[in-house]
Amino acid sequence: MYAIWLPMLVSDSREAWNGNTLPDPRVIHFWDGERIMGEWVARKVEGHRGVSWDAYYLYGPAATWETISFSLVASGGTIYDRREEIKTHLSTLLPKE
Repeated sequence: MYAIWLPMLVSDSREAWNGNTLPDPRVIHFWDGERIMGEWVARKVEGHRGVSWDAYYLYGPAATWETISFSLVASGGTIYDRREEIKTHLSTLLPKE
């Protein structure tokens, strides 16, 4: 699982970022200070200009980064408000520890 963090609010900065917010060892964290991935997701996945943030996109195990995957299992936001829904979807996708 990839967690990509973007500076969207005035208080968001690399120095203040807590990379342990999702402490699961299966999560790989990235800091996208230039919002490159946020813009790419907005354009390629959501089909609009701007920056996608505070959103999740869950893909099945066959998804790759070579093409835009159509195996989207679930998506939405905000992450905090939909955390139980995300947890339910993740339990079906992630291998058990």
